[in-house]
Amino acid sequence: MGRLEDALETLDDWLSYQENLHTKEIDLGLERVQKIYQKLFPQGMPFKVITVAGTNGKGSTIAFIDNIYQQANIKVAKFTSPHILRYNERFVINGVQASDKKICTAFKTIEQARGNTALTYFEFSTLAALLIFTNEKVDIAVLEIGLGGRLDSVNVVDSNVGVITNIELDHIDYLGNTREKIGLEKSGIMRKNIPCICGDSNPPSAIAQYAKHCGALLSFVNTPYLGKIGLSGEHQKTNAALAIAAVNKLQSVFSVNQNQHAQGIEKTKLSARFQVKTIQDKTVILDVAHNAAAVQTLTDELKKNKQPTIAIFSALQDKDIKSMIDIVTPLIDEWLLPPLQVNRAIAMQDLTQKFSLSSKIKVCNDMSSAIHQAFNAKQVRRIVIFGSFHIVADALKVLE
Repeated sequence: MGRLEDALETLDDWLSYQENLHTKEIDLGLERVQKIYQKLFPQGMPFKVITVAGTNGKGSTIAFIDNIYQQANIKVAKFTSPHILRYNERFVINGVQASDKKICTAFKTIEQARGNTALTYFEFSTLAALLIFTNEKVDIAVLEIGLGGRLDSVNVVDSNVGVITNIELDHIDYLGNTREKIGLEKSGIMRKNIPCICGDSNPPSAIAQYAKHCGALLSFVNTPYLGKIGLSGEHQKTNAALAIAAVNKLQSVFSVNQNQHAQGIEKTKLSARFQVKTIQDKTVILDVAHNAAAVQTLTDELKKNKQPTIAIFSALQDKDIKSMIDIVTPLIDEWLLPPLQVNRAIAMQDLTQKFSLSSKIKVCNDMSSAIHQAFNAKQVRRIVIFGSFHIVADALKVLE
């Protein structure tokens, strides 16, 4: 009988193996991953690390930091999740996604090191990122905290700079049901004598209290960036300012000038963050907004140009779906609801009950029929697709 890691040949083999390895999809806590981390990296990380936590805006802030460093010719890696179309999107070095081969090699190393310790799918990806970035000899890695902060597997790494984008109500089953409780969880990424920058305009007091308690060097960014930005939306000005503040904290190690800041911010593109496509004669907007605060931001952008709009929407059952719908409803003429093909998706009959009786809703068999119906609606020029990473991924597959 051959060893298991020799039998797993493709990236898909490995991912389906990982999905079934641990009984829970999300299992917060650092003990398991810490054990393997110490085996693989007894000396810690051979590169500098910026860790980014927060409710919304993590992906954009990371993209800005990543692009600034690329402009300055510093070898930079970013680890983000979830992916939209390909798993490889999670591991990017100087703008290039890691190959299947590099990812599978990292998985083999983790499998050999883990012994009887069960790891979740996300813990595997975290350790794989660190192995890939080490092998590629990057100068700096920007790591996204998947969920919360304190107990997220990325938090096994001691960062050189911490970033907290903002605090809103999301994942309340795991993180608590108030901004204070969630703020405390996110604060878990702070370290003694290490800078942490927060971009929340009205930060929960738990953040400053925790910084004082652990001796972190906390500062707040309250002034939006005023230069040209590659991503649309007012909120991106705050994310850009946060990215520059993070880069400035490491100025003594990696020298970056203002022109490189400006170029990096202006050239940043990120899929599914108010991403606008023109297809046939319609404007299609894709956005991974999946909590009330993110939907409010999306709504503010849509309001700038009021016009008849169809929404294609679905979400995961643990989200505050009714709030999301209520916020944007005044701007939506018709809702098309395709099912999501994931375990945590809301059931269609439950979803339809979240709408008021006056809303025009239509349940669709799948994403391609939803998109087909939206394009056939003659009087409507704008289609907004939002609610989850999964719905945007399904839509992009059909559109492309």
